[in-house]
Amino acid sequence: MSSKMMLMSTALTHLRPLTCAAAATIPPRLVAQPPDLIKWVKREGGFVHENVKIGVVEPYGLGLVASQEIPKGSDIIALPQHVPLQFGTLDGEDGGHSGLIDLANHVPEELWAMKLGLKLLQERANEHSFWWPYISNLPETYSVPLFFPGEDIKNLQYAPLVYQVNKRCRFLLDFEKVVKSNLENLKRSGHPFGGQNVDSSALGWAMSAVSSRAFRLYGSRQLDGGQVSVPMMLPLIDMCNHSFSPNAEIVQGKKGNEKVLVKVIAGTHIKQDHPLLLNYGCLNNDLFLLDYGFVIPSNPYDCVELKYDPTLLDAASGAAGVSSPNFSSPAPWQQQILSELNLVGEDCNLKVTLGGPEMMEGRLLAALRVILCNDMDMVNKVDLDTLKSSSAEAPLGKPTEVASLRIVIALCVIALGHFPTKIMEDESLLKQTVSPSTELALMFRIQKKSLIIDVMRGLTRRVKSLV
Repeated sequence: MSSKMMLMSTALTHLRPLTCAAAATIPPRLVAQPPDLIKWVKREGGFVHENVKIGVVEPYGLGLVASQEIPKGSDIIALPQHVPLQFGTLDGEDGGHSGLIDLANHVPEELWAMKLGLKLLQERANEHSFWWPYISNLPETYSVPLFFPGEDIKNLQYAPLVYQVNKRCRFLLDFEKVVKSNLENLKRSGHPFGGQNVDSSALGWAMSAVSSRAFRLYGSRQLDGGQVSVPMMLPLIDMCNHSFSPNAEIVQGKKGNEKVLVKVIAGTHIKQDHPLLLNYGCLNNDLFLLDYGFVIPSNPYDCVELKYDPTLLDAASGAAGVSSPNFSSPAPWQQQILSELNLVGEDCNLKVTLGGPEMMEGRLLAALRVILCNDMDMVNKVDLDTLKSSSAEAPLGKPTEVASLRIVIALCVIALGHFPTKIMEDESLLKQTVSPSTELALMFRIQKKSLIIDVMRGLTRRVKSLV
């Protein structure tokens, strides 16, 4: 057995437990001295700008850095068709090992990263994998909550995220049983992982690697008149870190260009020693932490989830000093509008949010405005989009608007009360020496509480401008 195979075998059969501590600031790569990734991409027919290097990017760890200035519009990286790692083909077909396909059929669509993760594990276990130079450069550990100690999952103090973390942990433990059941009687020659044991830790590593690094590109197969997006891992490109103000952008190669599948171009002039940054998307901190393992301070797209609950709204209206609301017993015409907002009915969506660019979800604002206005004729003159718009100034009159905003402020107070600690306590703990996972949990809950306070302040300003 080659030394390379021994390293991979050890990694797959002796991985850390599922609930291990999160990664260090700069986690080690799978191999202590992996192959040069830039040279590999070039050798495979890809392009890498001469002024690109791999270096440490604070606070994320390893990333791509400009060794010299890179002019705006320059091609930075270009990958040919055969370099990205994907589950099937660009046509969307699930080609490959039948055992792998059988396992992938047990993965729910919402956990698509596990499907591609199976392919990643297969290649990691393959002594002669084409992608070994790429895989060997992947981190050995990830800082996602999936690998937090149980205490730090609790330290998140935010039920929606704790639910998602626990849901993924349960899936991995159950999926481990499926994997073992499907593969236990297979011979090495027919085993998708070369006969190696794949437990929940290995599955968690693979799913985290994909969720934190994969991109969705379009294949050539059409579905309902549109192209099908295909998740794939893009070697080297996936070392660009995130920013809401990126200096680079990713574009798919032009149709008919068989050599270039995807490339990164400089969206601005990139100065020497500056990191190469892509925008991963307008995501809240739940998704950034859950999938990528970091928290964005003052994230403009962060939000807090609430349930549209008449009992909760009645309590908030009482706390806000708003009299005679009809949340528990709306009039039939109000009930109809709530149905149009998908807040009542069989398949309704009761999850509403505070925060984000608008400070509150439009459905919540529209519901408050409608319930607090007893004038059916006035409400019917206003379209639903206007009722949902926070930029529409008092569409149902100032008294209704003020009452609506005061109830949301009260909801904020209630939401803050659900956290067992206050921001000052969290900040004090953050100044102490804590583990990386505890630090992330503290940062996450501080940002959630800060967001709620910012919403309260913003809405208070609006109320003052109306009275």
